[in-house]
Amino acid sequence: MPEGARVITIDEVEPLPVVGGELQWHPLRHTLGIRAFGMNAYTAAKAGDLVVEEHTEESMGHEEVYVVLAGRATFTLDGEEFDAPTGTVVHLADPKVKRVARAAEAGTRVLAVGGPPGAAFEPSPWEPAFRAEALARASDPEGAVAIVREALAQYPDNPSMLYNAACFEALAGHHDDAIGHLERAIELRPDALAWAQTDDDLASLRERPDFPAG
Repeated sequence: MPEGARVITIDEVEPLPVVGGELQWHPLRHTLGIRAFGMNAYTAAKAGDLVVEEHTEESMGHEEVYVVLAGRATFTLDGEEFDAPTGTVVHLADPKVKRVARAAEAGTRVLAVGGPPGAAFEPSPWEPAFRAEALARASDPEGAVAIVREALAQYPDNPSMLYNAACFEALAGHHDDAIGHLERAIELRPDALAWAQTDDDLASLRERPDFPAG
């Protein structure tokens, strides 16, 4: 194999359960060390499972393409639903479009590729959060904290990263650090205050007098 070339299969990249365990994520970009664009895959164990989590790309400004590699998915774009069998390509040039997709068949697999038009690509801050979530679910909260703290060095004022750091620090017992990151997340994104009132990951902080009140 020539230098700078690598060949793998998606099945070699172990899926990580994220978004409450419902979404099975193959972190292709991280595994391959891709720097020019984002690329990840999602595989559904059963019909009805998420293969694209509900989101927009407004915060990153990414243009995205989704390719149904196997099975059949049901996509919903800004409330409009359509069938997407194997071979379907969904191109979303507008980052404001709200998107979500669920598997219509067990084993459905979707590849996602994206990046910012006319700008240098930077890995999305949700990627380390997804990796940390998988470790936390595997009873390794300290490993999760290490991942989000490393990411915070790159995204020190990203409110989502700060909020996720607070969640994983709370789960690991780093309560003072969690409060500090939570307060900063709320300062930068005020709607995080409402999230914090019901987030199970922050339950250990709610009896503290310095917990942000809703």
